Amino acid sequence: MPHRRRPSTVSLVWLARGVGAALALAAVVGMGFLTWQSRNEALEAAEERSHLIARVLEDHATQTVESAALALTTVGDGIRGQSAIDAAHVSQMLGQMLLAQPGLREAALLSESGQIIASSAGHLPGSLVRLAEWGPLPVGDGKATLMHLQPGRGLLEGRRAQRIDQVAYLPLVMPFQMHARRFYLVAAINPDALANYQQGVAEPEWHAALFSYQGQLLAATTEFPLKPGSWHQAHRLFREWLPAHAIGDRQEPAFGDSQQVLTYRVSRSRPMVVVVVQERSRLLTDWRDDLWLNAGALLVMELLILGGMAATLRALSTRAQAQRVLDEAYAKLSASEQEMALVLRSIQELIFRTDADGQLVFVNARWALVTREPTEKILGRKMSTLVAPADRAQVERLFSDAAPDGVRHAEVSVPVSPGELRRFSLAVVPLMTGSRIDGFAGSAVDVTERYEAEARLQQQLHLVALLLELSPQPVSMVDREGCYVTVNRAWEDFTGRHRDEVVGRPVDRHLPECGMEPPTSDWVPMEGIEGQSLLRYETQFYDRNRDCRDVVLSKVVVPGDEMGPAGVLFTLTDVSEFRRAERATTEAKEAAEEASRVKSEFIANMSHELRTPLQSIIGYSELGRSRGEATCPKLSAMFGDIHDSGRRMLDLVNDLLDVSALESGVGTFSLERCDLRPCITAVVRELKPLMAHRRLTLEMSQAPEPLVARVDPLRFQQVIRNVLANAIRFSPEGSAITVRSIRRSQGEAHLAIMDRGPGIPEPELERIFEAFVQSSATSTGAGGTGLGLAISRKIMTALGGRIHAENRPGGGAVFHVLMPLGVVAEI
Repeated sequence: MPHRRRPSTVSLVWLARGVGAALALAAVVGMGFLTWQSRNEALEAAEERSHLIARVLEDHATQTVESAALALTTVGDGIRGQSAIDAAHVSQMLGQMLLAQPGLREAALLSESGQIIASSAGHLPGSLVRLAEWGPLPVGDGKATLMHLQPGRGLLEGRRAQRIDQVAYLPLVMPFQMHARRFYLVAAINPDALANYQQGVAEPEWHAALFSYQGQLLAATTEFPLKPGSWHQAHRLFREWLPAHAIGDRQEPAFGDSQQVLTYRVSRSRPMVVVVVQERSRLLTDWRDDLWLNAGALLVMELLILGGMAATLRALSTRAQAQRVLDEAYAKLSASEQEMALVLRSIQELIFRTDADGQLVFVNARWALVTREPTEKILGRKMSTLVAPADRAQVERLFSDAAPDGVRHAEVSVPVSPGELRRFSLAVVPLMTGSRIDGFAGSAVDVTERYEAEARLQQQLHLVALLLELSPQPVSMVDREGCYVTVNRAWEDFTGRHRDEVVGRPVDRHLPECGMEPPTSDWVPMEGIEGQSLLRYETQFYDRNRDCRDVVLSKVVVPGDEMGPAGVLFTLTDVSEFRRAERATTEAKEAAEEASRVKSEFIANMSHELRTPLQSIIGYSELGRSRGEATCPKLSAMFGDIHDSGRRMLDLVNDLLDVSALESGVGTFSLERCDLRPCITAVVRELKPLMAHRRLTLEMSQAPEPLVARVDPLRFQQVIRNVLANAIRFSPEGSAITVRSIRRSQGEAHLAIMDRGPGIPEPELERIFEAFVQSSATSTGAGGTGLGLAISRKIMTALGGRIHAENRPGGGAVFHVLMPLGVVAEI
């Protein structure tokens, strides 16, 4: 039998090492692939969280601005309902608006020049607000617009030199017309409220900010790298990303040098952009923590693959780890000893020891710093000689044999320099040998700041009590057991009861609600308010004269100790006069709306009734004119006059139907996103034959970029048609008409239609947009019903745009049509 040669041990070792190395390499590659995949999943999850946070913050910012704009509209409607502006009444309305808008700091009614007419903050009428620093003011009527962020806490604080990144406000301006004058309703939005909400919603590792569409930072969380009020128009977010997409995300160094995950979202109705960013390295923290688990798994796999080498490696690893633990223990012990030595050397208390008579035999180094005397001059003196004369008897009692055993306390004043007293809290313990006192050991703590703070606190408490007593609002406080703690004078005047009758007694029927039989009180403490910091609602109470009053009842929990709140503080705000005015306004508005509806129905019905006979008149007149051309030209001319009059009458009826439809607002608009340039071109092409008939030339230029807006194309073309037809009708033969469209920096499409006609008298530039009104310079038989421009303004107002006219230098008129644009998108 031939001898089989066995492989050598060295070969088996190398083979095992080769197989083990191959398996170990495969394990490393597989674990690396899984780790990279988990990293990508972590980044995707972070992007989803960022989108959710951005959506929540965008919704809150939009709702805050829209709520403030709606409140301004409501106040504006209330002002328009007045025959003349009552500054006191308007200030009261603005104050009530601020109560319902926690995100506002101040509201005011300003003249066109910026003078304050009425203010919720009680500013003097006539105070000037610098409107020019807010940016381009809005025009038109009733459209609230956000301006630039301003420094200061209110409208007039911006006069003082303040840093905008420390305290600022965001003006929201709504222009409106009244009695042929322009006014501005202004609400100062508190950007800190937006920042606090961002701070609460954003997760700890996320930073959020709110920018204007022009690139100004309005509000941000505390760790956001940019300062509020700064401008960043050159940032890629505003130059490249926003013009392409309203919502997006990026992973690049957006605000800083490191890689970041950034998500932005444009407000759905306001020129604002919400940005949420985070360092990508921080987002991958959990992923890096998981790397230890992956490394542990890889280590186990490697240990299993290496086989016999695992025991040795494990032993060496355990020994090394034990050595590290031991070294760390030694290091911690050394550090603890050093810290204890530093604590003993830097102790802030005065440590001392006396003999049985109270003479000092030992003091620490802190004594020399406090008393400003060498230690040698202090030793041997009695403790009572170091304090103020008024406290010496109290110190002597600390060292007497008759004092009780244990720790003895006293609080004394010590003169440390001429005219300067410091307050110290002394603690003395007798040192006993059997029943005999050999000495005393003690310490003294400087409590001067606390003593002075308690004195200031007492002054503040007296001030608060005085303010509470002088408050015009009824105020009371109820403890947790349901008994009155205090009431002010206004509460006594409202209820007709003296405080001596209620303080310390349970709440009963002191404030019965109107209409409740038997009368009950809504002031049961803690009911309906547990778990809340503030509860406010409106109800009705009987006053001392049994008159039913509309009041706003506010309940706020007064913090207490660990047992729970100390009680509830109640305030009453009498809003009876406001509610009466509100009800009267509502009734007047409903009556006006009913009258307008009846008028619209009458016009619509009459217009429909007139269209049928007019169609017959026009048809028969066309037939008579065509047949009379060959037989009787004079008769044909008469039928032609009838035909022209019928057409003008039909145009008037159609215009009346348009006015009726626009005023009713039902089914008249079909909004869609479209480019405005093709709409303009189509109308110009439609009216070219009419321009050729009057030998007019057209100069037309369109914006090179798309003018995308949300409009009803047919209604928008009707506006252009009315304006361009007027320009053709009143332009001299052989003259030129200019049509130009551009994109303005304010995010608006601007269409200008210019002619060389007779122009418009300055006092009539606004009246020509009223129904059945024509300019005195053009109402010379050129035709028209006087409804085209009125219809055009109603359409532009409904679409959110504006239209106005002005005279052209050198003769003629210019009609400006402005339409807000949305984010540019592919059409």
